[in-house]
Formats: sequence, C-alpha cells, structure tokens
Amino acid sequence: MAKKQSGLGKGLDSLLTGPKPTSNVVLSHAGVSEIAIEKITPNPDQPRKTFNDAVLQDLADSIKEHGVITPITVKKSGVDSYQIIAGERRWRASKLLGLAKIPAFVREAEDDNKLLVLGLVENLQRENLDPIEVAQAYQRLIEEGGLTQEQLGKQVGKNHATIANSLRLLKLSPEIQVGLMNGDISEGHAKSILSLDDENKQKEIYTEIIAKGLSVRATEDLVRRLKDGKKPSKKIAKSKEQKEIQERISTKLNTKIALSVTERGSGKISIPFKNARELEAIVALFDKI
Repeated sequence: MAKKQSGLGKGLDSLLTGPKPTSNVVLSHAGVSEIAIEKITPNPDQPRKTFNDAVLQDLADSIKEHGVITPITVKKSGVDSYQIIAGERRWRASKLLGLAKIPAFVREAEDDNKLLVLGLVENLQRENLDPIEVAQAYQRLIEEGGLTQEQLGKQVGKNHATIANSLRLLKLSPEIQVGLMNGDISEGHAKSILSLDDENKQKEIYTEIIAKGLSVRATEDLVRRLKDGKKPSKKIAKSKEQKEIQERISTKLNTKIALSVTERGSGKISIPFKNARELEAIVALFDKI
C-alpha cells in the first residue's frame, strides 16, 4: 500500500498555500513548505522556557524513524527568517537530530487568523479526511485560532467529547498514527489501543491487530484481557500444510488473508478489506464458489 503524505490532507492544505520557493524554502505539497531549520527561531513570548532533554531525545528518535508527521507553524519575521507559532518541541527535536529542514505551515500575517479558522472549519465539514488529519486540523484551530475545545466544538458542530477523543489520537506513537492514516487500522482500533497507558503494550496490540486482522471487538477483548492481567493466547506457528492452505485461499480470493490456529486446533480465518468495493468483490467471489 502506498503511504500517504504526512500532515493535513490536500483539502485542508489547498486553503493555505505557502510562500513562493526561495533558496531556503522548498514547497513540498500544497500549504506545507520545507524550511531550513537555521532560518527559524523560537517565539520569545513562548510560556514554556525549559524542555526535558529525555523527552526531546525520544521525539528525535521518533522523527528519525517516521519523519515529522505534523508540520510546525511559523510566521515571517524577516525577508528570509521565520518565528515559531506552534511546534517548538518538534523544531528542537529535529535540530537535535541534525536535520537541515522541517515541514511547516507559513502564516503570512497575524490578521489572517479569521480566514484560517473559517477555511479549516469549512474543509472539516466537507472533505473526506482521515482521523489523524481531522485531529491535526483540530489541533491547529486550538493552537493558532486561539479556540478552546468547547468553542471549537461549536464551530464544527461536534460535542466536547468528540473533540477530546479526536485530539487523543495525536498521543499515539507515530507508527500507529501512520497505520491509522493509511487505513491499516480503524479509529475504533485506535481508541481501544489508547485505553492502554503503556506505549509498549500499545505497540504490542497494534502489531497483533495487523498480524491477525483483528476486528475492533476482538481488539477490545484483547485489551480487556491485558488490563485484567491475563496474557494473550499463545501464538502457535502455522504448520507447512496450514501455510499452504492460507496461500491457496489468498490466491483464490485475490487478497491477503490471515489464518490463526490455537494449541487445541481451533482457529479462524480473517479476510481484511479496505472499502465497500473490495467487500463486494470478495462476496462476488464467494457467490461463484
């Protein structure tokens, strides 16, 4: 599966086109520019003055593996310089990593705040955005638009709980966020994963979902067992015959299926699909059998 570009989707990006490319700014995709880190400075009015070194290093390690998923936001502070509006931790972690450039939204003026809010709200209501793109848009509206979660809810016609749950998705590790953006897991899966506080356990569950094609209900059961202190059922290696059966079924259905078997010989076959069209194609194949 081809991975999507990180950051906001093209619907939101198209509203806020970045500056024309210069020697230090390269336009990547609509609305997001790759800006030389050395041309960016922190906001002196930023209330946070100290940054935890260990947390920054963890973020740097994450960026090294997955890149900067959510662009920072900057404003012009000179002919060829920029000041951070939001995202200083991402900027510091990228600098720590030794990156030359970082993806950023460029605000040309402070008085375009109303346009930003109106544009993002309009696109949230009409564009087919994935859950991470929606959460990123909410975060931008809060950070740059100066909205509270309650005010944001009124703007987009959502209740406070919906806004809060959406924003929580940004607390997932980058690996899981990318999986959600690519459609490898659903928002229901993500919410189940978030009910675990331990990041290692979250990644363990995520890996299990991908490997076994678990449904949201099965994921909820697995998370519940972990919370109750029960270990997941032991994974049994498939025999050569079972692998051949899995391959035959996959070939027949023209899609990758997952076959799992327990110690007692029981098990299940999972047939994943990405959309209604793929489901219809699978059903049509069964009709011919």
